[in-house]
Amino acid sequence: MEQILSDLVERLKPAFGETLVSVTLYGSGAVGDWHKRASDLNILCVLNRLSPDELAKSETVFRWWREKGHPPPLLLTAEEVSSSTDCFPMEFHDMQEHRRVLYGADVIQNLTVEDRFYRAQVEHELRSKQIRLRQKAAEVLSNSKRLLNLLTESISTFCVLGRHALILSGEQPRWKKKEILAELETAVGRPFTVFNEILAVRDSGKLPAGASAVSLLGGYLAETDALISFVDGLAK
Repeated sequence: MEQILSDLVERLKPAFGETLVSVTLYGSGAVGDWHKRASDLNILCVLNRLSPDELAKSETVFRWWREKGHPPPLLLTAEEVSSSTDCFPMEFHDMQEHRRVLYGADVIQNLTVEDRFYRAQVEHELRSKQIRLRQKAAEVLSNSKRLLNLLTESISTFCVLGRHALILSGEQPRWKKKEILAELETAVGRPFTVFNEILAVRDSGKLPAGASAVSLLGGYLAETDALISFVDGLAK
């Protein structure tokens, strides 16, 4: 991970030159909960300006980064960072809690994160991700391998949203996925057995004894329903 992050910075610096303000790692890679096979390396790249010229300069670097299996870096101007915290409270809240500045200035440190729409964003993300999970599952339900991949690829996102649900309910932020699930079981008042089982499958590549991908899906959807109901019941 360290080598590829260093390679990224060394490619971004000559590509953008003096326009580059900062490069920041956030998400699981910055927390220490990064999983080589299942986690992304999330990068915020801040520039002084963003025009088609800057996009053209990023093309080669971003294509290389994508080929390494990571999502394209977020490209924002410094002005956009300072003015969009109310639109992306989840993302900026996470960045303020855990980040690693790989190059340049720390543009996150002095931000004021607007929490006014925080709960609505968490519920929106949970519901939209659940809908997307159902859509994708419907396409691969008869293919156990593809269905299992869908479950293990989505678990990190639901754990992240579960962490934000805990923060909204007044709990201290948890970062390790198993710690998040343990705290959710207490807060929601029900076990998150299938979430834990899918995490175990992600790590081992093996289904629990007597389980199938379809049975895991059923329990997974029930537990995401419980998480959504929990957030929906929080003070608006």
